[in-house]
Amino acid sequence: MEMNFEQIIPSMPYILQGIWVTLQIILIAGLLGFAIGIILSLFKIGRIPFLRWFADGYTSIFRGTPLVLQLMIIYYASPQLFGVQIEAYTAAILSFGLNSAAYISEIIRAGIQAVDKGQREAAMALGVPYNKMMKDVILPQAMKNILPALMNEFITLTKESAIVTVIGVTDIMRRAYIVGSDKFSFLEPLLFAGLIYYLMVLVLTFAGKWVEGRMRKSD
Repeated sequence: MEMNFEQIIPSMPYILQGIWVTLQIILIAGLLGFAIGIILSLFKIGRIPFLRWFADGYTSIFRGTPLVLQLMIIYYASPQLFGVQIEAYTAAILSFGLNSAAYISEIIRAGIQAVDKGQREAAMALGVPYNKMMKDVILPQAMKNILPALMNEFITLTKESAIVTVIGVTDIMRRAYIVGSDKFSFLEPLLFAGLIYYLMVLVLTFAGKWVEGRMRKSD
């Protein structure tokens, strides 16, 4: 087997431009998933049966079906479902955000339930409203406990973002495939794309450890 990376050197800037596309998708989808995940986690620990069933059903569906299937349904079936074709970029953000919300909701729920019950009882004894108690007392403590799990979810989201190539989003993977088609040689551009993803994950891993260390020092 002979590899020739020199042939893709002129195309490397083109592949690197896909980093910005990938980052946009995972950042917006991550924020969307986090926001929805908080709401779902509160539904799960709440006292309203319908909201608990809804949150559990949502999580079951999105965790029990392949992400690529969810992506393709949102993109390819949108004209049939909504009467309008959703753009590939928007479909990617929606599918990743909705999928990530299911996992994040379980992470946050576990983090909330891990907080000492005495904290909640003390807040209730002082007459602190439920919303204020969750926002100012419970959630901040839960976030410290679940930070490693959240970072793992964000890293997983970064790697799984490569599947957007199936709907034509010009991310890192799609650009590597285009270069491979142009050069009639796929191994070199795909290995280069793999290196990019690996470095992105390393940066996220070190960033997560740094933030975790800072939060421990603040305790």
